Amino acid sequence: MNEPRRWKVPLADVVVDEELADTALETFRSGWWSMGPRVQEFEDRFAAFCGAGHALAVANGTAALHLGLLAVGCSPGDEVVVPSLNFVAAANAIVHTGAEPVFCDVLGPEEPNLDPADVEAALTERTKAIVALHYAGYPCDMGALRALAERRGLAIVEDAAHAPGASLGGRMCGTLGDVGCFSFFSNKNLPVGEGGMLVTDDDRLAEQLRLLRSHGMTSLTWDRQRGHASDYDVLLPGFNYRLDEMRAAVGSKQLEQLPAENEARGRIVARYREALAGTPGLVVPFADTTGRVSSYHLAVVVLPEGTDRTAVRASLDERGIQTSVHYPPIHTFTAYRDRSRRPLPQTDALAGRILTLPLYGRLSDEQVDAVIEGLLYTL
Repeated sequence: MNEPRRWKVPLADVVVDEELADTALETFRSGWWSMGPRVQEFEDRFAAFCGAGHALAVANGTAALHLGLLAVGCSPGDEVVVPSLNFVAAANAIVHTGAEPVFCDVLGPEEPNLDPADVEAALTERTKAIVALHYAGYPCDMGALRALAERRGLAIVEDAAHAPGASLGGRMCGTLGDVGCFSFFSNKNLPVGEGGMLVTDDDRLAEQLRLLRSHGMTSLTWDRQRGHASDYDVLLPGFNYRLDEMRAAVGSKQLEQLPAENEARGRIVARYREALAGTPGLVVPFADTTGRVSSYHLAVVVLPEGTDRTAVRASLDERGIQTSVHYPPIHTFTAYRDRSRRPLPQTDALAGRILTLPLYGRLSDEQVDAVIEGLLYTL
């Protein structure tokens, strides 16, 4: 089996200390691996962290989006507005409800979050919901989106996969719409490998999500193990989107480190921004963070117009620096090309220029300097 490449500066990294390893091992040795008390503890802690009435752990971020969309009533014949500058999971989740994704544009290089005016332009009589992504961990304009949703009777599903710990006007991302969806994939700020979370203040939505998460059953295996239930009914055809105990235990431990991780990422982004300021044609987005706090999930730059991004990445690769692109716009993929019916000029203009630099809390000063030096050398 081929060993993974050892980068001098990887795009992302995880820290596995003795305490985290012992947490996972203790859970493994407990003999109870499926959803149980550690999942409940993780949910309780995450709800408290976000200031949400309910938190429900699920298998991954895509499952969170799927359940969130179903819970707000998305179904065949509906449309859901979603930014094309996003991971394809958002569109896939919409399609799997039977609804149709309608792609909207972003504001531009300085603010690559969805454009509320273009969201409004994308609405039709069939629109059921808006998926609001907080791109790179920077809250989007939820005030404008909420006002629009209230006027048109629409639901807002927050795609907060990038934004655990980010906030807008003092309120945590994930709690600003009807339901918030988080991802705990291994490159996220709060990594558990695979995992996700839904948060909501709506009791009815929370109950619907609980049923959908576990086959529509009225009780779980853990309830019956404890003697809290001896049988169950099935109220609707749900899914098996449960989270297991090992990842929940890791998640609870990682949640303790999340504020410090976000702060460390913020310091690194500030170093990138300062060092790259003034580079002709280069844009470091999100210079204006008035009223909002980022989780600093991604360090994205927009290369000067006409730059050969492939050549830039190859040059950095030769220096042992890993980069990525977040994201190839969804409407450019084969599966969605024929579904795209709207012009997206800002997204199209950004598509070949965005570049993601390494970002995680443990990046050393020397590694950050290497990234900066390598990027400036190529431009």
